[in-house]
Amino acid sequence: MDSLAAAPGTGPSTSPLPVLRRSSADERFRRLPAGRTLVMGILNVTPDSFSDGGRFATVDDAVAAGLDLVRAGADIVDVGGESTRPDAERISPAQEQRRVLPVITALAAAGVTVSVDTMNVETAEKALAAGAVLINDVSGAAMAEGMPELVARTGAHYVLMHSRGPVRRQDPRAVYEDAPAEVLDELRALRRRLLDAGVAEEKIILDPGLGFSKTADHDWALLHALDRFTAEGHRVLVGASRKRFLGTLPGTDGPAVPAQERDAATTAVSALSAAAGAWCVRVHDVASSAAAVRVAAAWREGGQ
Repeated sequence: MDSLAAAPGTGPSTSPLPVLRRSSADERFRRLPAGRTLVMGILNVTPDSFSDGGRFATVDDAVAAGLDLVRAGADIVDVGGESTRPDAERISPAQEQRRVLPVITALAAAGVTVSVDTMNVETAEKALAAGAVLINDVSGAAMAEGMPELVARTGAHYVLMHSRGPVRRQDPRAVYEDAPAEVLDELRALRRRLLDAGVAEEKIILDPGLGFSKTADHDWALLHALDRFTAEGHRVLVGASRKRFLGTLPGTDGPAVPAQERDAATTAVSALSAAAGAWCVRVHDVASSAAAVRVAAAWREGGQ
């Protein structure tokens, strides 16, 4: 049994955050800060995520960590119960729900804007009922049947991430002539599935899917071309935090830097993404990226 599922509590004994009434996705999004790139804090309630798996043994621990992300400057807390590292084993929707639903319920009740990191329609639906307002779906070309209809019916905001298939078979698919152009074309095809199901355009958030079906060279090319993604008319999410391409920076020698030591590089990407017009950056180390996006906003305002 998952330790998170066995935990007796669903939240910390005290909370410094105000308890807000349950509100719709649009109401929660209207409360998000304007005028700068947002910061999404990663909360993995998994035993096997690539850089922080197994950190939270109980629901109380996970909820406390989520509140800490908000105190550090997270605008959104992204709760995930299934690892998407390349060699991760898939888990059942029931197991995923045991991990994430108590945490989402408690954070939403504390007034936190919560997203759910899931590829499963059933988990997404239950997470929205528990108070999540955004579905962060990394499945890409493997988007589950029924996901577009769920998004249309609930009015949830939806991160449409580029990936060419199941997470366990990424590298053989990382072949591109022009990575930004091909990624955009494939995202447009997936977007058509959402629009045809009745999803409103303004609910779609694009994510180029750094590290998914891509080499380091592809990741850098996509970051350099962020303006082509923002030109599509959708908000753009950048998820670079601690990813493999940041462990082997151009011009450096020696072995790859471990995942936990990639936060400085992540912060630099957050600042550059904010300067390029990204709507949100998804990160593990919230405090440094919260400062980075504010620096980018101040830099932009200084030129006015």
